[in-house]
Amino acid sequence: MGGHNDQAFAESATDLDPGPLAVCLVSGGMDSCVTAAIAREENEELAFLHVSYGQRTETRERRAFVALADHFGVAKRLIVSIEYLKSIGGSSLTDSSIPVAAADLTSRKIPTSYVPFRNAHLLAIATSWAEAIAARRIYIGAVAEDSSGYPDCRPEFYAAFQQMIDAGTKPETIIRIVTPVIHLSKPEIVRRGLELGAPLELTWSCYQAAELACGWCDSCALRLRAFVEAGTRDPISYA
Repeated sequence: MGGHNDQAFAESATDLDPGPLAVCLVSGGMDSCVTAAIAREENEELAFLHVSYGQRTETRERRAFVALADHFGVAKRLIVSIEYLKSIGGSSLTDSSIPVAAADLTSRKIPTSYVPFRNAHLLAIATSWAEAIAARRIYIGAVAEDSSGYPDCRPEFYAAFQQMIDAGTKPETIIRIVTPVIHLSKPEIVRRGLELGAPLELTWSCYQAAELACGWCDSCALRLRAFVEAGTRDPISYA
């Protein structure tokens, strides 16, 4: 068992020593793009991880991932598929029999787009890769604002997963989860991305469309509102 019980996940890397190598989970969406831009500022080298899980827009998201990796000049890339989440189902993103719901930004219920325990699968893969390549950080673009709908976006989830990493890796392994946008609102994420020159025009957020974003799913609605409140125009095209 690893002996890292003094470790804790980090909401930023400012309290950590400069990192030589970090794994960054990059879905292709806005939050992961801004997280990648932050990770680039805080580490000497990045490794980009993209996980497909049978979601409706997986091909479009993979295209966004490749464009982002090219933009950031990241050569060390890993693209994996965990199609079993589609077989498990339980989400409108992976089960075609469950319609993608129209946005209701006032709802406090868990939306149909929630993929059961998805982020645990993503972090497990990231941890395996990080340990194998001696990366010391895992960046993930979780946003607590989403946590009313997605329980695996809450800070306490990442604190608990950090304990799993500490217990389940080699004694000499030190890997910290870093969640730099977890307490930012969506407009703040847009502004932070603009400050860092993040290529938001390369990102994809829509839950169901692959050519023109639909504009009415939860993800599109949150994104559109974020750009309006940030006082700027969303650079992608909508139907």
